Amino acid sequence: MPAHLPPLIPLPTQLTHRPGHFSLGPDTTVRVSPGAEPAADLLRTLLAPATGLPLTASPEGSFVLALDPDLGGLGAEGYGLTVAPDAVLLRAAQVTGLLRGVQTVRQLLPEQALSDTPQSGVPWRLPCAEITDVPRHVWRGFMLDVARHFQPVSFLRRYVDLLALHKLNVLHLHLTDDQGWRMPVAAYPRLTEVGGRRSGPVPHEGAYTREELRSLVDHAAARGVTVVPEIEMPGHARAALAAHPELGNVPGRRLDVWSRWGVCDTVFGVHDPVLDFCRTVLDEVVDVFPSPHIHIGGDECPTTEWAASPVARSRAAAEGLAHTDALRDWFLGRIGAFLVERGRTPVAWAETGEGLPPEFTVMTWRDPEHTRIALKRGHSVISCLHRATYLDYAQSDAPADPAAQQGPVVGLRAVHEHDPAGDDIDTAGRLLGSQAQLWTEYVRTQEHVDRMTFPRLCALADRAWHGDPPWPDFRVRLGAHSARLAALGVRHGPLDPHVPIPHRSGEELS
Repeated sequence: MPAHLPPLIPLPTQLTHRPGHFSLGPDTTVRVSPGAEPAADLLRTLLAPATGLPLTASPEGSFVLALDPDLGGLGAEGYGLTVAPDAVLLRAAQVTGLLRGVQTVRQLLPEQALSDTPQSGVPWRLPCAEITDVPRHVWRGFMLDVARHFQPVSFLRRYVDLLALHKLNVLHLHLTDDQGWRMPVAAYPRLTEVGGRRSGPVPHEGAYTREELRSLVDHAAARGVTVVPEIEMPGHARAALAAHPELGNVPGRRLDVWSRWGVCDTVFGVHDPVLDFCRTVLDEVVDVFPSPHIHIGGDECPTTEWAASPVARSRAAAEGLAHTDALRDWFLGRIGAFLVERGRTPVAWAETGEGLPPEFTVMTWRDPEHTRIALKRGHSVISCLHRATYLDYAQSDAPADPAAQQGPVVGLRAVHEHDPAGDDIDTAGRLLGSQAQLWTEYVRTQEHVDRMTFPRLCALADRAWHGDPPWPDFRVRLGAHSARLAALGVRHGPLDPHVPIPHRSGEELS
């Protein structure tokens, strides 16, 4: 990064510093080409709170937002940005590329531009530069588990804004699990009325409305972020079974929403009403979320209940399956086919993709070799390696660190150096990209979410966008970027695990 430019995260693929700067002021106007209006709206929305600048549209505007289909080499998200002393030109082949360029403009301005309150006495200057920027991966995501600990939609909108700033383009919402059901389904109101509440030592409850989720989807789309919902099946279903025990494997059994962590052995049954239930739920999900991908979980599904169930054994025999363990893949195959009929791509957690139809997109998480195997099987793959992307693991071994999932330390460098592509290999599938996960068994508060997520999510964003950013350079850029995080109110974890966090009160994680 040239010394005269504010350090950017993620690192642009091509960047050249030029002398001088462009000043934004009350008289700055914006020239908007046909189709570029969403980018102009976003520019005004993001800059107005701090700067107060109107950025009025004008055919003579010195700040130009232009769509140019001849720039096809930039792809769907790439952009070109030229800042000169007398003009700014932001160009892209598609409007999403302009949205990415708007975020670069934000980072080139003083960090006060990120504030949500008026900032006086700040010169709003953009350093002159020439930038051409194209992402390496098409999927650059963050998963937030709102099933274990619910967060309001206002918090999710804030995280969409943070993802967009870092050019991440997927918010994956883990909406259901053994410990809670957050997705409203009109045909099954008990899912949120019963499944959205758990008792135990620390009672907890929460659910979204359709209107809240639709507003979140719209907010995200305006920033170039896709919200991908996840409805777990056939395991991780205890909350649904607490609301509708008839969907389980033991007739007449009553269950509560699980108040413990770990893997619950209570799973959906495999009788026809269960499949009908899942289709009805997913019809509602598809109606609320326009995402091309719909996640249906699929992992950690104990089969002991099926082995003991006459209905499940009969189903396995009728389907020609060798044993009841194979019902998991059969179940996912049926539901995946339903989603394909609805024009969506099913996504599942899987180690290698074995047993899943090729139309499934696979999230591999256990071992890098599993990513390569799934690709060779012909799947589209998103790398979610737990040793590099699971942000619920501690980021250091410091005694003062807050509660975290038991497991390996996932430090900042481990995240930044995780290359989901690895060695180039000839495969039938397609590597879509990578994604960070924050499972929330031990993460209750919004401050704790911030601390566990940042700055490690900055590291994933840098790698997933640029592809090969140097680690020493990233550390320098991150040091400057922390001022932006502070302006946004992000109470992040350590930039260096050996240096205390100056803003930590010692109380916000209690």
